[in-house]
Amino acid sequence: MNYKYFQKKYPKFVYEKYSYRISKNNLEILFSFKITPDIKFQPKIIIENIQKDCLRWNLKQVDNLVFHLGLMEIPSYWKATCSPEILIEAGSLNREQINWWKDLIIKGMGQFFYENKIDFRKPNFLKIRSLRRFDLRKTDRGLTSVKFKDRVLVPVGGGKDSVVTLEILKKELSSLNCFSLNSTEAAQKIMKIAGCKRPIIVRRKIDEKLLELNRKGFLNGHTPFSAYLAFLSVLVAVLFDYKYIAFSNERSSNEGNVKYLGKIINHQWSKSFDFEEKFRDYSKKYLAKNIEYFSFLRPLYDIQIAKLFSQYPKYFPAFLSCNVAYQTASGTKKPIGKWCCNCPKCLFVFTTLYPFLKASQLIKIFGQNLFENKNLLPIMQELIGEKKFKPFECVGTKKESLIAFYLSWKKYTGLTCVSLPFLLKYFQNKILPKYPNLEKESKKILDSWNNQHNLPKGFEKNLKTSI
Repeated sequence: MNYKYFQKKYPKFVYEKYSYRISKNNLEILFSFKITPDIKFQPKIIIENIQKDCLRWNLKQVDNLVFHLGLMEIPSYWKATCSPEILIEAGSLNREQINWWKDLIIKGMGQFFYENKIDFRKPNFLKIRSLRRFDLRKTDRGLTSVKFKDRVLVPVGGGKDSVVTLEILKKELSSLNCFSLNSTEAAQKIMKIAGCKRPIIVRRKIDEKLLELNRKGFLNGHTPFSAYLAFLSVLVAVLFDYKYIAFSNERSSNEGNVKYLGKIINHQWSKSFDFEEKFRDYSKKYLAKNIEYFSFLRPLYDIQIAKLFSQYPKYFPAFLSCNVAYQTASGTKKPIGKWCCNCPKCLFVFTTLYPFLKASQLIKIFGQNLFENKNLLPIMQELIGEKKFKPFECVGTKKESLIAFYLSWKKYTGLTCVSLPFLLKYFQNKILPKYPNLEKESKKILDSWNNQHNLPKGFEKNLKTSI
């Protein structure tokens, strides 16, 4: 059953409605979706410890943000059938917005299209319709000049990047808080170590029906999760009165993975500067014009962030970036909750940290020396661009992977009475002779600064003085 079968059987995806209420101290949001003829979904969002009067002082804006969060839920459920029409009954979109959302689905679902062999280029592949159009000149959609406090909201997922953002910003900013969606144990530990005493917690409940369809063989795959976080973070910032939203997406996320049907497929597109620019424009025009959304680490490569992270050993036992650690296989197994040591993310993080940590520290984090694992050779080859294409993971560019292996090899060869482990021996014999300028290029990357960013001036100064 390929996508054409599902498109024919399930011709229309409908965003029917949304509702929300304050229950005890929580804001509960419910969305209703339908795939004709007979599939229904009702995902739920719970934002904890809400102020009871927050809806009254700007109900129109909150209503608009909830509606938009429902729009961002659509890809997770639409992907099951790839219905050729998405009908928006819950609210109003103009032509510019409809084009924006179609662009988000096409670019943000690129990996999904690639892995399911879907031809997204066809003229009738996807049509988005809004039953209730609106004229931007006649309504502000809640965008009136509400001013927010000069406070900073930092999304925390459990990896090293948000740790670096928190540690740099908290030196200068006292009015900073953490925000976490479906908070993992790693995220909870990081927020506690960072001193976030009252983090903002959000729980997202996927409709079990979707997991059931996955198990039955309906279409499944990657969705632009960071785009979801962007829309959710603006809602949270409005509800809790924060002007700044400081994400921790880096320069490396701009590089794609593979070309498919004439388009570059980027696993990290919703972390990229391209998405950041598009979302900032959309947010200023249609969401909350006085909220400043940006990525604090955008000027840096991933390996530069690893070097900064190495300065904060108190987080070493807490952070966890491995995605396999959280996988449930559509609800059929329990997540392992630790570094799997067999995936591209584990090898990349291990390799970028090795030049800046003691070997004993790194082995304590992962439980083993990944350079000794012969089974990781194909992944190493993919990371450095020697085989297939860069893995569909949140990893750095091919060049910085090369440099990370080079710096790790250099550090190992400087040790006395220590033989090279398998991966670094392979690197020395097969890879190093091809790249004679890695020493020069490593210094260049570790000292680099990308001016393509949206950091407010004070934030730019904080980051520059830290590297």
